[in-house]
Amino acid sequence: MITDGSQVSIEYTLKLDDGTEVDSNVGKDPLVYTHGGGQILPALEKELGGLAIDDSKSVKLSAEDGYGVIDPEAYREVEIEQVPEEARKVGALLMAGNNEGDQRPIRVHEVQTEKVVLDFNHPLAGHSLNFTVKVLAVE
Repeated sequence: MITDGSQVSIEYTLKLDDGTEVDSNVGKDPLVYTHGGGQILPALEKELGGLAIDDSKSVKLSAEDGYGVIDPEAYREVEIEQVPEEARKVGALLMAGNNEGDQRPIRVHEVQTEKVVLDFNHPLAGHSLNFTVKVLAVE
């Protein structure tokens, strides 16, 4: 049974409310995490507590419990020259790193004549998340 400190292996599929599949590891390597270690979304982790090997569960997380709501302060305008030419189109994804080496996606929100508006919100911010999870192993 999954308790704090358990090493858990799961397979999952993540869909949006419109049925769009965002991610899945079914048929691939399992996602392995330490329960209670803050390695997956806290609200999802809470829902998996108490499950056992071969248990399956569908979990719907609100935007607030997932990657948050859209933050209107997370948009930045930059000079068009700062964006690679091939990424100067709405919806293009760029990767930005911080001093710790963490990478995060940034989406092009708007392209103007001399400026580009970048969206620093997580790509799944503002979306409810629908997980289907199967527990493969608990150690």
